[in-house]
Amino acid sequence: MNPTSDKPRRSFGRTVIGLLAIAGVFALNHFFGVDLFGASSARTGPSTETGGGAVVSDDRRASSAGDRVIAEAFANRSTDVPVTARGTIIKTLPDDNVGSRHQKFIVRLANDRTVLIAHNIDLAPRVPLREGEAVEFQGDYEWNDRGGVVHWTHHDPRGRHRGGWIRHKGKKYE
Repeated sequence: MNPTSDKPRRSFGRTVIGLLAIAGVFALNHFFGVDLFGASSARTGPSTETGGGAVVSDDRRASSAGDRVIAEAFANRSTDVPVTARGTIIKTLPDDNVGSRHQKFIVRLANDRTVLIAHNIDLAPRVPLREGEAVEFQGDYEWNDRGGVVHWTHHDPRGRHRGGWIRHKGKKYE
């Protein structure tokens, strides 16, 4: 037997296990408020009282979960990972006009990780954004060696894929 013949199978298995772990962490954090990694104590936005007396933001809790999902997806070289997160725009890039047109920009997350957002402007409105502004997004994470790309930040006109969005200055672009 060729010793490299199981390599794709093991890689696929690791990817599945990694995705299940990410989904489990997200579910624990998002649905049950269980924080396995000790989220930052700097909280903003609408808040609720926790059992320990600390004030925790629902928005910030979801964002820190998204930061962790992206960090784990990057570490595991995962693709097609649903994510919702927020960050600060650190660089706007020229549109990608090959095939479907995409607005591109780089976001720095609270955990200091960066991710490229590729927003399809043939299917969703362009977001009027500037460097230094806050943005929230939902889409699918795809690994690359530079930090990854989040795409599907728009509705699916065929209704087959979970729709994503970008929220900027209180307005949702989908």
